[in-house]
Amino acid sequence: MFFGDFFWYLLWIFYFAVYIFVVFLIISDLFRDHKLNGWLKAVWIIFLVFAPFLTALVYVIARGKGMAERARAAQGGGVPEADDYRPSASRTPAADIAQAKALLDAGTISQGEFDALKSKALGNQYFGA
Repeated sequence: MFFGDFFWYLLWIFYFAVYIFVVFLIISDLFRDHKLNGWLKAVWIIFLVFAPFLTALVYVIARGKGMAERARAAQGGGVPEADDYRPSASRTPAADIAQAKALLDAGTISQGEFDALKSKALGNQYFGA
């Protein structure tokens, strides 16, 4: 009998935590939606307070597709120019060495820097090897 009570207690705790998570998702989606006016947002929140389970279910069914689009738009708001500074992966060590040699010939890097880049491209741990 004790195990059954404990199991149901854990199940109710899980359901309550999931419900709280859904309510926070709905509230954050409401405030993320710029097309919905303030009065409709207030009505949704009032219904969430007085008829929570039914309102959450209706909201997810009625506005679920829009929730996914708004969440995707909110995540995609990173800095696009940050990708310009990320070094690209090299094709082969020979290509890395050729690029470093071109930089050395142009005078952009010194002989020591060229040796370091060459060692790194070849996978050596020590720069003098």
